[in-house]
Amino acid sequence: MEKNLTLDPQNWDALRSLGHRMLDEMFDQFIHLKEKPAWQQMPPEVQKQLHEPLPIQPQGEEQVWREFVNNVLPYPNGSWHPRFWGWVQGTGVPFAMLADMLASGLNAHMAGFNHAPAVVELQVIAWLAELMGLPSGSSGLLCSGGTMAGVLGLAVARNAQAGFDVRENGLHSREQPRLMVYGSTETHGWAKKALELLGLGRRNYRAIPVDSQYQIQIPLLQESIAADRKLGHRPICIIGTAGTVNTAAIDNLNGLADVCEREKIWFHIDGAFGALARISDKLRSRVAGLERCDSISIDLHKWMYLPFEVACLLVRDAELHKAAFSSSASYLAEFDRGVSVGRMTFADRGIELTRGFKALKVWMCLKAYGVEKFARLIEQNVDQANYLADRVQCEPELELLAPVSLNIVCFRFAPSVMPEEKRNALNRELLMRLQESGVAIPSSTQIGDKFAIRTAIVNHRSRIEDFDLLIDTILKIGRELITEGFKA
Repeated sequence: MEKNLTLDPQNWDALRSLGHRMLDEMFDQFIHLKEKPAWQQMPPEVQKQLHEPLPIQPQGEEQVWREFVNNVLPYPNGSWHPRFWGWVQGTGVPFAMLADMLASGLNAHMAGFNHAPAVVELQVIAWLAELMGLPSGSSGLLCSGGTMAGVLGLAVARNAQAGFDVRENGLHSREQPRLMVYGSTETHGWAKKALELLGLGRRNYRAIPVDSQYQIQIPLLQESIAADRKLGHRPICIIGTAGTVNTAAIDNLNGLADVCEREKIWFHIDGAFGALARISDKLRSRVAGLERCDSISIDLHKWMYLPFEVACLLVRDAELHKAAFSSSASYLAEFDRGVSVGRMTFADRGIELTRGFKALKVWMCLKAYGVEKFARLIEQNVDQANYLADRVQCEPELELLAPVSLNIVCFRFAPSVMPEEKRNALNRELLMRLQESGVAIPSSTQIGDKFAIRTAIVNHRSRIEDFDLLIDTILKIGRELITEGFKA
């Protein structure tokens, strides 16, 4: 048997050359994105090639690279394309791609430790807290996405507000009151997942109706809290949303903060993408009150455009954050010298011990481009959303389905010749044909009982002509469906 095995290359120059070709290929993709379809279906023969037996013997770096170029690179979901507006997915930044490569090369273990990557993450968290208006000394943790950030935030709220030691005793005692959480009917689905995972249970979530602007109705919220207290339950957390997933509606955050202060309830804000409007002087007023939260979750792979995955939980009270997760073990002992100075800083702020160096791409891009450029890009997306809404309202065959409060536009093809009961099916088919055409990728949602084409604009590559092409293509496909005699 061969001795001294390693996964380092036998020929560093050959791998260096391959690495340069990889970068060249990716840069060429970015340069020519607009000429390519926003999405294309993977052919059956390509799918078949990707379903292969477990590779027992080596195939070599060159062969694997060729397979990537042929079978993977042409068929992403399209989120890097200038005309991708599906769901709320950022478009990626080439410099951040390079940062991810550097982070992977360093292979830093981000539980804590005394090393430069930990200092970088602490600095990034401090910058993000400053951007969100939280005080110096606030705590935070970078994590995979808004769902995980929300789960961790609700865990801190649960432990801080329960009135008993949840970590020691759990939630099993019948002598303890039910712990209640409140949000609107527009709150993202992470909240119910979090209640399930944290043992709170979905029946302890109160979904408060929204008004015509899709904001939580605060009087109904107050009535619900009062009714729960009367039944002997304990309200522990109100979830406000800065940018709902359906329409980008922003709750009255100052109003919710007032309720939380008066009722002594934890105030968590789901700011997955909308909270980042705060970095813009022009848009900051739309998220007024955000700085009064106890915790907030933000996704930097959404409206800061960074590659997946990087999100952040920020917590105003650092001690309450640590109290929710810190633990000790002999193999994690702290020393006053060496690598273990400072204990497991980040392991004490969440459930993961092993974490990657997500902070590097945030640190490098903030320094390279500056906050002001990101603010201008966010403003550009809001302007584009308003332009798209105006185009919709100028077309008799199109119908705007929700107010445009930020960067999401929900509309549909609604020709007078098509009866209302068939319009949902018509728009489903229209959306599928639009996506399959490769022209553009919006997604969908339901606004009341109406199927909506949902255009979520968190794309730094989009230009006004892209939205004109979207409208023109939707009208073309819609009219073709009518001509074909579309039947639901």
